[in-house]
Parts: sequence; structure tokens; C-alpha cells
Amino acid sequence: MSRKRMVITSIVLCFMFSEISTAAIPNVVTGDIQTGIETYIEDQSNLGGGYFRLISGGTEYLFKLVRVHTEYLATLGPGRHFACVDLVNTDGDVYDVDFFLSGDPGNMTVTETTLHKLNGIPFYTWEQNAEGGWDKVPVEGARPELLGVIKGTDEFEFFYIAKLPIFTDVARMWIPLPQTDEFQTVEMTNIDSPKEYRVLDETKHGNKILYFELGPEDSEKTVDITYKVKRLEKSGYRSKTEDWQKSLEPDQLVPTNEKFQDIAEDIVAGKKGDLVRARALYDHVIDKIKYIKHGEGWGKGDAVYACDIGTGNCTDYHSYFISLARSVGIPARFAIGAAIPSGRNDAGVDGYHCWVEFYADGKWWPIDISEADKYTSLSTYYFGHHPANRLELSRGRDLVLDPGPKSGPINFLAYPVLEVDGSSVKIKPKFSFKRED
Repeated sequence: MSRKRMVITSIVLCFMFSEISTAAIPNVVTGDIQTGIETYIEDQSNLGGGYFRLISGGTEYLFKLVRVHTEYLATLGPGRHFACVDLVNTDGDVYDVDFFLSGDPGNMTVTETTLHKLNGIPFYTWEQNAEGGWDKVPVEGARPELLGVIKGTDEFEFFYIAKLPIFTDVARMWIPLPQTDEFQTVEMTNIDSPKEYRVLDETKHGNKILYFELGPEDSEKTVDITYKVKRLEKSGYRSKTEDWQKSLEPDQLVPTNEKFQDIAEDIVAGKKGDLVRARALYDHVIDKIKYIKHGEGWGKGDAVYACDIGTGNCTDYHSYFISLARSVGIPARFAIGAAIPSGRNDAGVDGYHCWVEFYADGKWWPIDISEADKYTSLSTYYFGHHPANRLELSRGRDLVLDPGPKSGPINFLAYPVLEVDGSSVKIKPKFSFKRED
């Protein structure tokens, strides 16, 4: 089967719909699907004493709504729709639930409800069969391309769109400018922005940053950037600049104190060689941390939070690993960007993703612990590999720039950092991509 044919025929539902561009769906239809599923959950919660009650596998779950994945909403055909929703159970676990709906806008009914993921870990994926229908495929043993992995090389356009909010004072904004290196070739082919920009150098980690000075007249305008990217699959490699020693230094939210040293030394006790010790730390993080994006504190890359609470997203998994590794003398460094979907040639991208490299036996070894936790069949692959379908936007923590934000060094940089009159304002950009057919 050709790669093009493989890509077309390996579209998978909720896993897939994180990869489907909503650009082809009229906004009114997407909005109606969201309204339909939110109304259904609200109505069922009112009937269920304040909880959305769901029975699956003989177990009754009492759920509260966390969010509707608006980027996953899709129309499957005439009168057939799909929604993916995060619901939190009374014990704090977050379930990703697939809803299939039928009917026209304003008159939709739910026809099927399925638990898809628990704390980010999927129970199944989907594959198109010869008749054009869809079959559930157990995650264990599924082909890598069904689980988000393209090996070898990948080429695509990447679209970064940041919409400015309304503001009434002067503002400044910093956006990462991805760089070409031995594993990715990046060319900015277009940028539309309300104001001219400067390129700043961040010297400690080698990043370049787009810097904008804005005014109230730029409210609600967009910065629209297109990159042409060629990316190589990454495995253990020797760096041209042996700068591993600075990757032993702590970061503001990634300390190397006695607490982490005690934990790490206990984990690696009796292990010989940094590769073996790093693998023990990797397995420990998988066992300890749950992929839960709920509550306060997650997503900052705070190693202490991850250690104490035991939940978080990719930044928290990898910050915890870095603190442990550095505490026992294993250099480790952080990078952040986007994981490009493997099952379609054009799609939305569900936010940022981050990863880590550690240094052992004269090489840098790429790992991805949060993805390994989601897909246990790929846990060996992700210890020593990053797939080709990625784009690194920046690397390192505590980025120091001139001019820089009044709030101080930037924790990490994937989404824009915007300050209005010196106060931070959050922006979540829209990421999407397109491969050539």
C-alpha cells in the first residue's frame, strides 16, 4: 500500500477527530453540534441529581462536564455528527467520551456514547475497513501510524494563527520562531501581522523569537504564519556542540533539590550506566503520573506539583523526569512544539506538545513519556525516538530576552506571550497543517 493510500485509509474517529480540520465544517454547524451535546449533558445532569450518569461495562459513572473538544466536532454525513467531551468522575479521573449524534441543527439526539480514554490513555482506536465502515481496534498491537507515529521523514506546511484580544493600552507579544537544525528544516513562507516584528535571539538555548509592539488599534487582529517543514525521525545522536553540562542546571520550576535526589537515588539504586538509570526513571514517571488536565496547577511544567499531585500534562511529566535525571547527574533538556497528526493530510492540531532529551554514553537520547503512557505498546519506541511528524517550536526553560516580559524569564514558549500595559494576557493560538497529496 502506498503511503498516500495508507494515510487516507487510516483515519480514526476521536483519535482521528483530533486530526480533522474543522475548517471544512461551517461554523454554524460546528456551533450547533457543540450546543447539541452541551444541552444533552445538561439535561441528563438535571435528571441525574446534578451528575451526568453513564453506565458502561456494568459500572455507573457520575460525571461532571469539563469541556467539549471544539476542535474535534465533526459532521460525518447528512444528519450524523460526532463530539468528543472530557468528563470528570467523582474520584477525579478524567474520561474522554465519544458521542455520536443524529438530526438537524437544533434537533439533535445522542445515538451512542462510548468511553474512549481514561486520563488520556485510550481504550481503543478506529480503522476504516474495506467496505468503508469503521472498526474498533485495540490500542495494544495497533499499527504505529494509527497511534500517531510516522517513521523516516515527514513534510508539511504548518499554520500558526494567533488572534489578539481587545485591549486599550500598549501591548507587547513574543512568539517562537522555529529553527532549522539537523532534524528539521523550517522555512517561513508567509507572515501576516498588524505590525512589523523584530527577531530576538535567546542565547542560552539558541532560540529565535518574533517580537511585536502593538497598540489598541490592533485589537482583534490576527498574526497568521505559515511554515514549510521537513522533519526527520529522531533517535540517539551525537551533538555537534557538546553542551550537556548546562543541562544539569536547575530551572525555576524544575529544581534539583534533596527531595528529588532522594527519590531518584532510590529508583536508580543498583542500576549501572546512565542509559539503564534513565530507563528506570522513565518507567517510574509512567507509573507515577496520570495524564489528567483538571484542577489547578497542571500544565506549568512544575516538577514539584507533578511529584506531589501525581497528575498533569506532557509538560508536567517531562519536568518531573528532568528534575529526577539532573538530580542523579544525568543531563536532560526540554523542548516544545507540535505533534503533527499521522492519519490525515490536512487537519487541526490539538495544541502544543513537549518532549525531552537526556545525555548518556556520548549521545542525546529523545524520549516522550506522556505518549508512552498513553500507548503502552510504544513505550519502548518512545525511549530513544521521536517520530518524524513533529515540529519543534522552541527549547529550554526560563527564556531570557531583551526586550523581555516584565514578568521575567519565559517559562517555556509555544503559545504567544502577550503583555498589555505590563500585565499578562493569555492567548491560545490555532495550529493546523497540510501535507501535499
